[in-house]
Amino acid sequence: MRYNKIRKMDISNGPGVRVSIFEQGCSFNCEKCFNPETHDFKGGQEFNQETIDKVLGLCDNKNIKGLSILGGEPLHPNNIEGTTELAKAFKEKFPNKDLWIWSGFKFDKDLKDKEVMKYTDVVVDGLYIDKLRNPKLHWKGSSNQRVIDVQKSLQNDDIFLIE
Repeated sequence: MRYNKIRKMDISNGPGVRVSIFEQGCSFNCEKCFNPETHDFKGGQEFNQETIDKVLGLCDNKNIKGLSILGGEPLHPNNIEGTTELAKAFKEKFPNKDLWIWSGFKFDKDLKDKEVMKYTDVVVDGLYIDKLRNPKLHWKGSSNQRVIDVQKSLQNDDIFLIE
């Protein structure tokens, strides 16, 4: 797995001040994606234990509310193992901080049974569709995407949206 960049203080990808990691590689290639430089699976930098340690170190700050994992596609089969490892390490070290993941996959169809969801507080799911773009939306780019409370959804076997 590879990653594109890490933002140590991000205020645009989830609530509060966050650490964000943009993973490398996506096969969806959504039209007018805001991050096309993350599509090539061979781009970016190697993701390894050093990367996890760096992200956790950045999160170890009282001003950081949580971690956001974006892409590329963090839940692509090439990336999901590393994403799961990072998510697990984050929640073990910071159980009171929240973890948000953005994915083109659908929660109920593709994600709810994946191990990574055990550690995820919020998933923004669904492909970005440019003709449904709305800059007034919170945390998502197009109106078809959903902001889902993962733990509540898993506990109740239903989709609970965050508006």
